Amino acid sequence: MSWTILAWRPRAGAAAGRPHACRATRWCLAVAAVALALAGCGGGSGSSAPTYEVQATTIAGLGKVVADGQGFTLYMYAPDHQGASTCAGICAKQWPPLVLPRGVTRPTAGPGISTALLGTVRRSDGTLQVTYNRWPLYLWQGDTAPGQATGQAYDMGLWYTVSISGAVDRGTPS
Repeated sequence: MSWTILAWRPRAGAAAGRPHACRATRWCLAVAAVALALAGCGGGSGSSAPTYEVQATTIAGLGKVVADGQGFTLYMYAPDHQGASTCAGICAKQWPPLVLPRGVTRPTAGPGISTALLGTVRRSDGTLQVTYNRWPLYLWQGDTAPGQATGQAYDMGLWYTVSISGAVDRGTPS
């Protein structure tokens, strides 16, 4: 296989600013390798953690609460009573459960999270839902960016964030 790399420096006798093909020299290969490495580094602020990782996030007025690997706030549902998940159907569409991908059997503890409080519960559809202090965890479709807690005390006080200590946080975000 032969490689042709375009460089943006003018050749002697060529019009300035026009690309030319350079041979696959060590210099060209080194430049290409550096460019590929830099392209893979990414400069965005998005998290590279898996979504099923549970990590700590700080919400004004609530303190440190649990979030998924992308920084979205996680909630508990009071009728679950630290046991089986009772949110299914339309409930699970509005409040998607934090589930493990097929083949993964244990959630990941991210920064600020107690591994001893992490667990799973099997849902009626057979998937494994992540729990924290035995509370099945859910996302809220109303949270459109990491760090929001718009589902706090939602639906007559059935949905709350969970503090990193594992306690239900009934505070009010500010």
